[in-house]
This record gives sequence, C-alpha cells and structure tokens, in this order.
Amino acid sequence: MPGMVSIASPNTASDKPLHQAHTPMPAEARRSLLAASVAHAVHDGMTDLIYVLLPLWQSQFGLSLAFTGALRGLYAACMAGFQVPATRLARRWGRPALLVGGTVLVALAYLVAGLSGALPVVCGALLLGGLGASTQHPLASALVADAYAGHRVQARRALASYNFAGDLGKTAVPAGVGALLMWLSWQHSLIAVGLLGLGAAAGLAWLLRAPPLQGAAADGGPAQPAPPQAPVQPPTWGFTALAATGVVDSGTRMGFLTFLPFVLSAKGAGAAGTGLALGLLFVGGALGKLLCAVLERHLGLLRTVWLTEGATALCIVGTLLLPWWGALTLMPLLGLMLNGTSSVLYGCVPDLVPPERRDRAFALYYTATIGAGAIAPSLFGWLGDQWGVAPAMQAVAGFVLLTLPLTWVVRQALAGQGRD
Repeated sequence: MPGMVSIASPNTASDKPLHQAHTPMPAEARRSLLAASVAHAVHDGMTDLIYVLLPLWQSQFGLSLAFTGALRGLYAACMAGFQVPATRLARRWGRPALLVGGTVLVALAYLVAGLSGALPVVCGALLLGGLGASTQHPLASALVADAYAGHRVQARRALASYNFAGDLGKTAVPAGVGALLMWLSWQHSLIAVGLLGLGAAAGLAWLLRAPPLQGAAADGGPAQPAPPQAPVQPPTWGFTALAATGVVDSGTRMGFLTFLPFVLSAKGAGAAGTGLALGLLFVGGALGKLLCAVLERHLGLLRTVWLTEGATALCIVGTLLLPWWGALTLMPLLGLMLNGTSSVLYGCVPDLVPPERRDRAFALYYTATIGAGAIAPSLFGWLGDQWGVAPAMQAVAGFVLLTLPLTWVVRQALAGQGRD
C-alpha cells in the first residue's frame, strides 16, 4: 500500500516494477509469515482465554449472563473499533511498532487484571487488552498477503497457515490456564499469561526488525516522501456480502463460545473440564483452518461453506442434547466446522479488492466480524436471561444458517472475476 512500511522489503511495492513487486524473496516471505503467525497465536490465545475466565468472574462478582457476555463484548468492541485506526497509524509508525506495541498492551492488561482482581479494574483491563489486540489481525494478515502477492495459491496456503497458528494459540493458552487453575487462583494465572505476552512481544520485535536502510536515509539524509495515498473507494458488492457472511459466522462463533462453559457446567464439568473441552474445540478449529482451505480448492466456496455451516448448526444442537462425555467427544468436530469457515472466507478478501486497498479491506472485514463478536455475547446473553441458556444456544444454531444465501452472493462475485 502506498506510504505503508514494508517488512518484506525496504521499498514499497509502488517503488518497483510490477513483476518485482509480486515476486518476494522466499526467505523474506517465510519470515513475514512466521512473524504474523507468532502474533496471531499469542493474540488469539490471550483473547480466547476470556472464555475460561467468564464463569469464574460470574461466580466471584455475582453477574448476570447478559453482564457476563458484556465483559467479553468490552474486549471485542475495543478490538473491533480500532482496526481501521491501527492501519492508519501503521502508515506513520510502521507495522513492526504497532504489532509489538499491541502485544505489550495485551500483556499489560492481563498483568493489571491479575494484580488487582477487582471488577472495575478487570473491565478497564479488558478495554486495554482490546486496544492492543486491534493491531494484530489487519496488520499481520496484510503482511502475509503482501509477502505472497501475485501467487494466489501460495497466498491462500500462507493465510491458512497464519489462521492455523491462531488456533494453536487458542488451544494452548486456554488449556494451559485451565490446568493452572487447579493449583493457582485466576489472578496468579493471569500474571503468568501477562509475562508470557511480554516475552512474545520481545520475540516479535526480533522477528520484525527492520532491514538496514539504504541511500540518503541510511546516512541520515532526508528520506524520500511517501507517494500520495489512493483515494478511498466504497467496498464492492462482493466484498460487502463477504463481510456480512463473516459477521454471521463470527457472531455465531462468539455467541456459542461465550455460553459453552455454562452448558458444560450444567452437565457437571468444572473449570478443568471446561478448559479441556475448549482445548479439544480449538484443536479441531486449528485442523479446520487447514482442512477447509483444502476443501475449498476441491469443492469451491459455496459447497464448502454450506457443508461447514450446516454441520455447525447440527453440532451445536448435539452439544445441548448429549451428556457430558458425549459433548466432550463432539468438541473436535464442532471446532473443525465452527472455525474452519472463517479461513475460507478470510482467504477471499485479497481476491475481491485491489492490492492498494488490501490493508483497509482487511481492517474493514475484521471491524465487521469482530464487532459482531462483541455484540453477539450480550445479545445471546439477554436471550439466555429471558429464556434460558439452551434456547439461546438453539437461536445461535439457527443464526448460523444465514450464511448460506450470503455465500451464494460472494460466489457470484468471485465467478464474475474468474476466481471461483
């Protein structure tokens, strides 16, 4: 993107001939993918840890289901609201500074919450953590897309690997903290997570270290001014339908994950059992990110999304009906279907927007999907307060089916460009 600091090369794509801009050095591309994957794993792991903490906070602070869902919404709303500003700040300060700084903020948020343990401080820490987490998705994903620009198949695979890394973090951190909770309080567990986040930020700073500058700028002379930015254009109808599909998919996932611990608790699972179930769910989700990317190449977008979203609805109903051990065995399959769809949708973003609008497109996509994730827990929490947890979860299962007609619109847009 014009004016954007590139990690994969000291020059921007606009400073090179087209064939060079779309032929990144293999080592630089792998380094960009590794850095983005580390950021994704750490951020997603610390974000989804909140699901393990929600029942503990509800019990300790005496919260309603709606307010408990709002705690998750605080983090997600702040994360969604600062996606676009993060891309603008990256044009001035660079992606490395924003990614490392955002990771530090999330780590500090967990340290503050753990050191205090008071509800107002926890709420403030969730806002701070959401602010830091807002930097990861748009910047890291655009970093991968730019590194593999011009190679559609390799770019899809790289984005799937990047998504897979996020699910590894979702698996490891909640399961690890679930184990820690058998010996430590949630406050001490959060302190440990905060220290882990600071260590990850140091690792990112090393991976994202800038290459030596050349020419006048290296000697302290004036750097070349950035070219003027391309005018902002409205999203295409295909991208709008894609974002809407992502909104439904994300709202379903966040609504389900928020209240899954309460469903499991009613079946007799404790904190350790809930951590195990979430770990199995996220293991399935990690595999789903890779498997669904393969399915999409063989079945196409429409058949893949209809398969995964239809199976998601059936698995949610099955989780409600089965006993504890049955629900536990269903978690890997449910995770595969629940999380795998997002990888397919996400990989379509570069195909629906020109390269110069990629950062902004990713930011808008994540603003919409994470914003849906912020609203969904409170909405379904209100339904849970009115009707009970089980009917609210049934509503989640019905909501996910809205993706089916929306995906057809996206497929038509891709077919119009010869991409599907």
